[in-house]
Amino acid sequence: MAAHLPAFLTFHPPAPTTASRRALTSRIKRLAVQNGLPIVAVTTAESFPGLGEYLAEHVAAGRMAGLDWFTAERGAFSADPRNLQETARSIVSVGVPYWSRDPGKPVDDEPRGRISRYAWGVDYHDLLKERLRRLHAAIEAEVGRPVEARFLTDTARIVDRAVAARSGLGWYGKHTCIIVPGRGSWVMLGELLLDLELEPDAPLSRDCGRCTICLNRCPTGAIIAPYVVDTPRCLSFQTIEQRGPIPREIRPLLGDWVFGCDVCQEVCPYTKAAKPEPDPAFLPRRLENAYPSLRWLLRMTQEEFREVYRGTAVVRAKRRGLARNAAVALGNVGTEEDVPYLQEAAESHDEPLVRGHAIWALSRIGGARARQVIERRWREEPDEQVREEIAAALEGAEPVEAPSVTQ
Repeated sequence: MAAHLPAFLTFHPPAPTTASRRALTSRIKRLAVQNGLPIVAVTTAESFPGLGEYLAEHVAAGRMAGLDWFTAERGAFSADPRNLQETARSIVSVGVPYWSRDPGKPVDDEPRGRISRYAWGVDYHDLLKERLRRLHAAIEAEVGRPVEARFLTDTARIVDRAVAARSGLGWYGKHTCIIVPGRGSWVMLGELLLDLELEPDAPLSRDCGRCTICLNRCPTGAIIAPYVVDTPRCLSFQTIEQRGPIPREIRPLLGDWVFGCDVCQEVCPYTKAAKPEPDPAFLPRRLENAYPSLRWLLRMTQEEFREVYRGTAVVRAKRRGLARNAAVALGNVGTEEDVPYLQEAAESHDEPLVRGHAIWALSRIGGARARQVIERRWREEPDEQVREEIAAALEGAEPVEAPSVTQ
């Protein structure tokens, strides 16, 4: 399979520099490390040729469907960092590693889900921005004047991975994550735009070679070609950004994931060789931050959701999203012992979205009790979307009393 990097990632040699610029750049890199940003590189604030067109093609092909805020116009804007800060001359690209040894799920009687590693601890948006602010203050003290700057990570209108690749912080993997030497792709990225002329680093002349493990092992086949992800099929999208029902054809592929998916990173040879170097802020405070009980997620109140997940990236999925995902996961890994929990969710959960997915899970587990619950809900459920789930479940199962799904 041919693997061609997008045009905007082709090599750009750094501009001629001076000894004073090199010295300032070196000092700023040391300051970054001192302020909790151990991976650091520098690039210019010049635009990224071809990036806007690449993103427009991505949007036009439907590969960003469901992320309505990501438009071709946004892509064009993101291709030029000076749209964010007119005075920007350099970009400091930073990374914080979050790989740690995984003790795995505890051996107990609870069916448990999995949360993507990056969301185990503190929300990386808050953490990186706070450390970038500290770095900015240290830079101003170093140069002895106010420095105009912007602190960026993920949600800003800049392409973090394009900046990281051009700066040589890492290189684009075929799974579209940035691979950092010695750390794999277990790195959270951020940027500091500065009005300072710094010495840019050169991009790394490395790639994934012929390896296609991430493409072959993606649970949903979302990595449709090297460097190309079809977002609507990605489990991270479906478990986090998807606000409505998860498509039925994708549900069995979700496995036990309830927030995000790490498969493409876990199978990557570079990532598997990464040195465990976790930032303490990214470690889970409690078991529920990494391997929550699926039964508990179904029953979780809004107050419990806030208490356990406040300050983490998991809040992005909202309580209803986590409970929906837990229902699907139970449909994949649960047994008849989980039928009472799914029955309770199907009958009394306050979110119709959760009730509908609990019905699907009951149909997956099967058995006389599950079928009876589904049939009873057909007679009693008032919500139309949930009734659609019930109809689909009844059509695919052997009914106990053979009720008509058109009554």
